[in-house]
Amino acid sequence: MLDTAVPSPGRLAERCTRALLSPWSRLGLLLVLLAAAVATVLACRPERLLTDGWPHQLSGGVAVVLFAAAYGLCTAAFVPRPVLNIAAGALFGATAGTVSALVGTVLGSAVSFGLGRLLGQEALRPLLRGRWLEAADRQLSLHGFRTMMALRLFPGVPFAAANYCAAVSRMGWLPFLLATALGSVPNTMAYAIAGSHAARPTSPAFLAATAFLAVTALAAVVVAWCKRGRMGLPGKRG
Repeated sequence: MLDTAVPSPGRLAERCTRALLSPWSRLGLLLVLLAAAVATVLACRPERLLTDGWPHQLSGGVAVVLFAAAYGLCTAAFVPRPVLNIAAGALFGATAGTVSALVGTVLGSAVSFGLGRLLGQEALRPLLRGRWLEAADRQLSLHGFRTMMALRLFPGVPFAAANYCAAVSRMGWLPFLLATALGSVPNTMAYAIAGSHAARPTSPAFLAATAFLAVTALAAVVVAWCKRGRMGLPGKRG
């Protein structure tokens, strides 16, 4: 005979809790949160800071702190860091803009890494199939600090995507945040300097900053090409 007994309220609650806390449910929650964050950023249009400037009611240290907080949340929602770095320099100058952008960088990376580790890692790790994905996961898991340092030093690497990929790996919190803080300094400073001198694009400071970004971008392409074999990427065969 079929068991038609109705589960007790306690067992029913246990099943619901298990379903809600399952890896795929948490991954779904992560996707919902990211979609909501992206929609909020699009509605707020942070790019207006470059044209309209910072609200006049806020100034000084409070403005720098608020910008850093907004910066962190925007990067977690996939807003490109170069735009935010340039805005930081244009709004607060090279020094304060660099500090605010760096604080926002570490904050945004911590938020992204925490969300990815808590809500996405358990569901996504079993899906790491293929030579490239396995090699990237192994590199981040075994050599997390130096790998993340390289990713932060070179421009062009999607910031939020690198954060969430690191969260899925077995990389630790401390090397991730330390590499992010140290590796982000040169390019963040260059973008902030460029933003602070954007009104004078022929000035030596602006030209030096843009030249530095161009050289590091070229270096990133060269390093990626030379290291493709270690990551299992197809290359030219003789």
